[in-house]
Amino acid sequence: MSIAKKLLGQTAAYGLSSIVGRALNYLLVPLYTGIFLREEYAVVTKLYAIVAFLNIVYTYGMETAFFRYANKPGTDRIELYQKVQTMVLTTSLTFTALLLIFNTSIAGSLGYPEHPEYIVWLAITIAVDAITAIPFARLRLENKAARFAIIRLTNIFLVIGGNLFFLLFCRHVYEGKYLPELRPMVEAIYNPDLGVGYIFLVNMVANLLFIPMLWPQFKDFKFKLALTEMQPMLVYAFPILIMGLAGATNEMLSRIMLDEWLPAGFYPGTTNEQALGVFGANYKLAIMMSLMIQAFRYSAEPFFFSQAEDKNSPATFAVVMRWFVIICALAYLGISANIDIFQYFLGKEFRTGLEIVPVLLLAYLFNGVYYNLTVWFKLTDKTYYGTYITIFGAIVTVVANFLLIPVLGYMGSAIAAFLCYFLMAVVCYVIGQKYFPVPYPLKAIFGYLLLATGLIWLAQAWELDNFWVRQVYHLALCAVFVAVVWVVEKPMLRTVNR
Repeated sequence: MSIAKKLLGQTAAYGLSSIVGRALNYLLVPLYTGIFLREEYAVVTKLYAIVAFLNIVYTYGMETAFFRYANKPGTDRIELYQKVQTMVLTTSLTFTALLLIFNTSIAGSLGYPEHPEYIVWLAITIAVDAITAIPFARLRLENKAARFAIIRLTNIFLVIGGNLFFLLFCRHVYEGKYLPELRPMVEAIYNPDLGVGYIFLVNMVANLLFIPMLWPQFKDFKFKLALTEMQPMLVYAFPILIMGLAGATNEMLSRIMLDEWLPAGFYPGTTNEQALGVFGANYKLAIMMSLMIQAFRYSAEPFFFSQAEDKNSPATFAVVMRWFVIICALAYLGISANIDIFQYFLGKEFRTGLEIVPVLLLAYLFNGVYYNLTVWFKLTDKTYYGTYITIFGAIVTVVANFLLIPVLGYMGSAIAAFLCYFLMAVVCYVIGQKYFPVPYPLKAIFGYLLLATGLIWLAQAWELDNFWVRQVYHLALCAVFVAVVWVVEKPMLRTVNR
């Protein structure tokens, strides 16, 4: 239990950068949906979906492989760091060079021939993400959560500041809304025709600043290309690469294919590209659950590997899963029950897709459950099972989206995401209990999820006209959940205190 409490503390530290930082970044959503048209925001949705695939290709599982091999007895971690970083640096520069050379044709094939600069900026952004992935992993390996959080938060503030500067300040000055004396200076740096391109440009510049911020991790780097010695790591990492690509398919396919598979005129008065913009914006409301899971993953991966030899690790993993579900179920309830408040983060034209948010939240929750369950094949070096399971999930995603989008629109995509992650979790649990049995509290897990879902139904079924009375009612429903957790978990909490 003390180990689990340590994990919670590290998760909180990483959460400072991923949850709090991204929550601040999330404040940009009202800005984007307020100034851009739905079809313009669709460009951001589609290109960042493609970036998600490329990020996985660029790192090809070496981050997880680095953790695994760094925790093996007798490993020289600095030497390992040099070799892994050399490989990732070499491949990243090669991939990015190809994207830069063919940026015009790539932009044209994606339907944006007038903006090849989007490809250039995104290619550089992806390269920096990959090149800094292993230095960030080194910080996590060395339990330098505070430094990790500070660097990530600094990046978030740079992104927020850059977006506010170009999309709000410069735009308003250029349009003559205030400070006309500054317009000549603004005209020299601001191009109104660039539009959503500023989102990509600012992100690239902010990411480039990762390099000086991580300089202590870079200054002792020595280029050591050792392909023969790295072969065991590459064998270990390859299934993780396939798993990552299949996982990206699970999460991003709908954002790429929605406008292709949605029948024309499905939403009256709305084009398919506009529907994609609505879907992408509402996805942002569900991303808070994803950020919680991301914060957990930052600390959980080195934690799981560090517990590999502990005979009590199965019991520890069961406790971690229990509290992970409790916290995520509370977030699922809190956001879904108060969707009438969260809707104001979106422009009016984007609020037609709010119905998908609870479904996506639950989908992300089961994604986190699946990640907890993957510990068995990572610790037993059977990562190929993860590949099979994730490919299975990708097949579910493709088939479900193909079948449901024409019938249910973007709700079909949301349901497909839920089916994918739920079935992946079920399959992973069933197989994992044969190789690495963990006493997961299934009754408690499903009990809390059913309770949260029932309370959400009560929140949506009983609509109250008075705003303040409605908020008190929703808060009371959340309090009911917390009270049930307190009563049920009180004996365990007493044990922890002792």
